[in-house]
Amino acid sequence: MGAQFVTLVNQKGGVGKTTTAVSLAAALGRRGQRVLLIDLDPQANATSALGINGSGRPGTYDALLNEVSIGDCIVNVEAERVDLVPSSRELSGAEVELVPQMARERRLASAMVPLRDRYDWVLVDCPPSLGLLTINALTASDSVIIPVQCEYMALEGLSRLMETLELVRRNLNPGLSVLGVLLTMFDGRTRLAQQVVEEVRGHFSQTFATIIPRSVRLSEAPSHGQSIFRYDEGGRSATAYDALAAELLARVGVAV
Repeated sequence: MGAQFVTLVNQKGGVGKTTTAVSLAAALGRRGQRVLLIDLDPQANATSALGINGSGRPGTYDALLNEVSIGDCIVNVEAERVDLVPSSRELSGAEVELVPQMARERRLASAMVPLRDRYDWVLVDCPPSLGLLTINALTASDSVIIPVQCEYMALEGLSRLMETLELVRRNLNPGLSVLGVLLTMFDGRTRLAQQVVEEVRGHFSQTFATIIPRSVRLSEAPSHGQSIFRYDEGGRSATAYDALAAELLARVGVAV
């Protein structure tokens, strides 16, 4: 059986998407899973959060547009127990450069064919948009995880995202499913956060039981080039992401 190929997607920025991609990858790695994280965001925040500089090395841009084997782009981040396909600033032009390419929506899917049996999980961090890079990720994926911030108007934009997922299903990837909706940046002191949790759970039955708390330590970790498990092992956020990894493994039928 090949890897579970999962894209973390939300066209709204600042919802904890990259933080979740890095933290969940590290949590699964610590549970003995073989994990590949693909940084498909030109901002390269997932790359730097793992302590890697994507400049001057092959990465997602080369795999998508320069026909470099994606296997030659992989960096082993031993301290975090994950492999990474890094991003760099070159990727910022990819949306435009992909337009005239043949099978432009399937570049990532085609590139990944030789690698799927090497991993248990492939996680993709996307830009906060629904452009061609995100469409490439959705076309290649089995499922998506949608991080949703526990703040006012959290559901705004989710309906548009669901419409996009339906379009991808209809035209490019009939098997694409929603693996789960993840509530992030939860502040238990506010009534609003509690209301958002109830509202999202009321709309989406596949919402994860695990909720990620708002945390200064979690926001500090990327600037140190470390996952939350190295930066604040045993803290609230690390505990939450480990619980999410356990819930995810149980959801797909892997013994925890």
